[in-house]
Amino acid sequence: MDLIERFLKYVSFDTQSDEDSGICPSTQKQMVFAKYLKEELENIGLEDITLDENGYLFATLPANVDIEVPVIGFIAHLDTSPDMSGENVNPRIVYNYDGGDIVLSKEDNIVLSPRQFPDLLNHKGEDLIVTDGKTLLGADDKAGIAEIVSAMVYLKNHPEIKHGKIRIGFNPDEEIGMGAHLFDVNKFGCQWAYTMDGGEVGELEYENFNAASAKLTFSGCNVHPGYAKDKMLNSLLVANEFITMLPKNETPETTEGYEGFYHLISVEGSVEKTAISYIIRDHDIKIFEKRKENMLTWVEKINAKYGNGTVKIELKDQYYNMREKVEPVKHIIDIAYKAMKDAGVEPKVKPIRGGTDGAQLSFKGLPCPNIFAGGINFHGKFEFVPVQSMEKAMNVIIKIVEETANR
Repeated sequence: MDLIERFLKYVSFDTQSDEDSGICPSTQKQMVFAKYLKEELENIGLEDITLDENGYLFATLPANVDIEVPVIGFIAHLDTSPDMSGENVNPRIVYNYDGGDIVLSKEDNIVLSPRQFPDLLNHKGEDLIVTDGKTLLGADDKAGIAEIVSAMVYLKNHPEIKHGKIRIGFNPDEEIGMGAHLFDVNKFGCQWAYTMDGGEVGELEYENFNAASAKLTFSGCNVHPGYAKDKMLNSLLVANEFITMLPKNETPETTEGYEGFYHLISVEGSVEKTAISYIIRDHDIKIFEKRKENMLTWVEKINAKYGNGTVKIELKDQYYNMREKVEPVKHIIDIAYKAMKDAGVEPKVKPIRGGTDGAQLSFKGLPCPNIFAGGINFHGKFEFVPVQSMEKAMNVIIKIVEETANR
C-alpha cells in the first residue's frame, strides 16, 4: 500500500470527536480506527506497539546504528473536526489540476473555486484529493498519519538510511483540545517530537495561540408578551447586548498574523435562557490575560444593569504558546529547517493561528513543534490535499530522521 492508497483508506473511517461526551476517546469510532492502525503497524513490523483504553497508539521503529542518537517522535491525531460530518467520505483525485473551478457536487452546485480559495492556484499542475461536497475530507489529520506510517515503511525498506530509535504516536481528541491530556510522555520516551498537523507545504511552527474558552449563560424572565411591559427580560436580547460589547475588529475574519481575537462559536436559547460560547486567542500572554479580564468586565456590566446572576460565565484555559518551551532547544527547529531544504521544500517559519497537541505536550516536557501535512481548507466540505504535498511531507520526515542521526 503506497502513501495515497493508505490515506484514501484512512479517510473511510468516520472519526469525529465530541466535546460533550465526557469520555476518552470522546467517540468510540476513533478506537475503531486506532485498532485498524495497530494491526497495520504490526503487519509492517514495528515494535513496542501499544494501544491503551483511552485510544493512544504508540509504536517504535528500532535504531539501525550503534552510535547514540536522540530518540525522536512523530505524532498525529486520529479524530476529525466536529464542525462537519466525516461519515461516508467520498474522495476523488483531480489529476493535473488546470487552475479552474472544481465541481464537487453538480446536483447541489458545490464548487471549489480559486476565486474563493486562491490557494488553489499554488497547486496548478498537481493532483488534488477533494471531497464530494457533502463531508470534510479528513486530511486534518489523516494526511499526517499516512505520511508518518509511509515514512516508517520507507525507512524499514531502506536500511541504508541510518537512524536512531523512532517513536510514533497517534492520539484521539485533538480537535476538541483534549488530545494531549492523557498522552503519557514518559511512556512515549522521546527527547523531542514533531506533530505532522500543519497545512500548506513548508509550514514549520513553534509558536501558537494562548487559548481559553468562555461559556456564558443568560437568564431571563418569560411572561405573556401581551402583558410583558416592565416584567419580561428576554435572555436572547441580553445575550445579543453582550455580544455587541465585544470589539468588532477583533474576530477571526478581521485578524491575521500575531493578532488575537474573540470568536463567537455558538448561540442557543429562548426568552428564558440563552447560552453562548466563545474561544479567546492571543499569542501574547499579557494580552491574552487582558482578554479574559475584559470578558469578566463585560459580564459585570450586564449584571449591574439587569441584576446579579443575569449572566454567569465559565472561563477555562485550554493551552499555551509553546514558544517558551521550544526556544531553549532551538536545534530541533534547525534540524527540521535543514530537512525541509534537503527535501526541496522552502521552509515557512510562522506562528500557528490555532493550536496543536504539540503545544500541550511541550508543557508536559516533550518539546514538539508542528510541521505541514499538506491539507488546505480544514474542517469543511472544501477541504483538499495535493498528492505532491503529502509526498513532500513524508520526505521531510525521512530527512529529519537522517539529519538527527548525522548530528
